[in-house]
Amino acid sequence: MKGEDMMKGCDMMGGDMTCMTQMMSMMRERLSHAGDRVAALKADLKITEAQMPAWNKFADALLAAAKSMEESMEGMHKQMMQSGAAASLPEKLEHHAKMAAGHLASLQAIKAALAPLYASFSPG
Repeated sequence: MKGEDMMKGCDMMGGDMTCMTQMMSMMRERLSHAGDRVAALKADLKITEAQMPAWNKFADALLAAAKSMEESMEGMHKQMMQSGAAASLPEKLEHHAKMAAGHLASLQAIKAALAPLYASFSPG
């Protein structure tokens, strides 16, 4: 099921826990294939031997971001299971703020690793 379809289904279901569980399952599935997607990107970009050091740093940043996202989702799921649907709005916002901060850190690491790799590409 695509993400948009999942969201429509969540609207119709009305159950926050059911919806969240389905969305987390979908995200776990996508994250479990991060290594495959990174390998496919390497092939698509036709990374040369000279580009390998920069590529490795970039790939590591991508995989670390995927792992961080997965860990964050697990933490959110664990928190939901402990507190149930009764988590307060401030608790939910705090968790989302932590997730956003982690996402920003991952994006900054990816950007830093991308710069040297991108500079190694020849013009179109």
